[in-house]
Amino acid sequence: MPAPFTLSRQRPVRLWLATLSLSAASFFVLLARPLHAQETDGPRTKTESPYFFVKSDDPAVDALPLKSTEVDVRVTGVIADVTVRQTYRNEGKRAIEARYVFPGSTRAAVSGLNFRLGDRLVTAQIREKQQARIDYEAARQEGKTATLLEQHLPNVFQMNVANILPGDDIQVELRYTELLVPQAGNYQFVFPTVVGPRYNSPQSGQAKSAWVAQPTLPAGMAPSTRFKLKVALDMPMGIKEVRSLTHAIDVRKPQDNATHADVLLANTSEPADNRDFVLDYRLAGERIESGLMLYKGQGDNAENFFLAMIEPPKAVAANAISPRDYIFVVDISGSMHGFPLDLAKATLERLIGGLRPSDTFNVLLFSGSNKMLSPHSVPATRANIDGALRTIQQYSGSGSTELIPALKRVYAEPKDDKVSRTVVVVTDGYVTVEREAFELVRKNLSKANVFAFGIGSSVNRHLMEGLARAGMGEPFIITDPIEAPAQAARFRQMVESPVLTSVKARFEGLDVYDVEPAALPDVLGERPVVVFGKWRGEAKGRVWIEGQAADGPYRAELKVDALARQDAAALRSLWARHRIASLDDQEALEGGGAFKERITELGLRYGLLTQYTSFIAVDQVVRNTTPGSAARVDQPLPLPKGVSELAVGQSLGAAVPSTPEPEMFGAIAVVLGVLAMLRRRARRTDARRLTS
Repeated sequence: MPAPFTLSRQRPVRLWLATLSLSAASFFVLLARPLHAQETDGPRTKTESPYFFVKSDDPAVDALPLKSTEVDVRVTGVIADVTVRQTYRNEGKRAIEARYVFPGSTRAAVSGLNFRLGDRLVTAQIREKQQARIDYEAARQEGKTATLLEQHLPNVFQMNVANILPGDDIQVELRYTELLVPQAGNYQFVFPTVVGPRYNSPQSGQAKSAWVAQPTLPAGMAPSTRFKLKVALDMPMGIKEVRSLTHAIDVRKPQDNATHADVLLANTSEPADNRDFVLDYRLAGERIESGLMLYKGQGDNAENFFLAMIEPPKAVAANAISPRDYIFVVDISGSMHGFPLDLAKATLERLIGGLRPSDTFNVLLFSGSNKMLSPHSVPATRANIDGALRTIQQYSGSGSTELIPALKRVYAEPKDDKVSRTVVVVTDGYVTVEREAFELVRKNLSKANVFAFGIGSSVNRHLMEGLARAGMGEPFIITDPIEAPAQAARFRQMVESPVLTSVKARFEGLDVYDVEPAALPDVLGERPVVVFGKWRGEAKGRVWIEGQAADGPYRAELKVDALARQDAAALRSLWARHRIASLDDQEALEGGGAFKERITELGLRYGLLTQYTSFIAVDQVVRNTTPGSAARVDQPLPLPKGVSELAVGQSLGAAVPSTPEPEMFGAIAVVLGVLAMLRRRARRTDARRLTS
């Protein structure tokens, strides 16, 4: 009798050991997956991904050479003139080259750079990008102090300052202008302060770009740089309201001048340069400043520029709205962990919860992989909406950010030809596949239009605005939960009832050419129609804007007055910046460098920073007699407010293990389920043997 009992005990033990071995093997195989989906070469290296900053052990090297940033903004009407002063100081004992990656406005026309060293002021020249890099490297190797300003993306710049000697104090100043276009009577000025850590997909054209491998301060470590910002508003009519949801501000209005206001950052203990600075203001009477601005060039071959801004009709509720299909593409990657994903969930509750029963919807969640919540779109019933929201609430954010495979899956979803589809992308945009995403959206424009919701304190606005522009939609940026209800309501209003369609500009009596944009888009919100261009001869005639409003034909007129001021010099840079952006869009669609020559020519002719032109300034004095011994220092960036350390690819020089994706948990659950089943079967077998 003892023998059978012993054998029956040994059998389940062997079964347990085999199953546990299977579980462990499966677990470690899954855990050993590459950090990013669709990669097979192991974890990405420090040269490819953002990494956490560790201060050098060499006390002779100043690892934090950027000491302060001061921003001076002057807004006159609808044009903002911005001056940014960066102060670099070497408090170490070795000469250094400082490299600093920083953000910029997606609409900025960067037109000037200089630096001051002691009593010498050196003004930069615009050069073709590769030539500027060659000239800079030559100056660096010769021991000359030099600065190089490059554009990596329309909203990502890099400043290099060579041969900063011990004790040097160098002030670099860059200048740009941008057009502030109001939305529903609200004006907004945005100054980005930090480039969020990007997931660098191997599919990206930026995959080998060194700027992506930026050092990042660990969470909770405040930047050591001083940051100051002031804004002076001068409006054509009274200023009604000035506010900021992102920063504490002090607003000062002279009692005798209702059209002027000064805005300063308030003194607080919280860092100010770890999130976008967003300033909102409204004018008295809820009107926008529409009209015609002119600039008459000087000289025989000078060009004249105009800008027409016309207020559209007010939005009205549509009487008959066709059913629509909505697919929400939601980023649940590591950079969305915590505050960004919580904010995204609150926004989705508003967006999905506001759908009509006649609409259909689906949700695609993506990180390193992607998953549809339903095999096909389902009716927007209360039960389906509640079920989708419950599922979304279960995710906490982990893994990489594979946007392109997610979009491709959306476009592969079949739909009825009679149904209009809207794709809503919800993300912080921390990727490097902007160009690839724009091309994909444009090529599939016949299948769906695209709206983009940027979530977080320092959103990649280039991606959000570009997706919306390519998809004939609109971008929405939400930095605070307070904004979610209003933005969701604005989205519903736009998709249900465009304010103005079939928009055309017609010119009477004014000889115009090189008009931008070539084709006017539909007006989806109460945003003015804006037309740039050049003109010849006498400034006279009329500008007509025509289109179809929700309640019938629409027509607006602007008279061209020869007596009007013609000194709006910023129009020259703004027109060129708009033309360059249009060519960038075409290049993204057609691929290759088809428009490189034209973009380069515009950058050189109008003195603008572009992806193919750079600013370089060189002090001709040889100051460093041993330039080869200078240390290269990458200025670290703060982690954007609310962003988790899961967004950073490396920690303290070692790879950060990726948090398991949902599929990983599912696989582990299957293995454990098999284990439990085998255990129950073994118990039943033992019970039968005992009873027999």
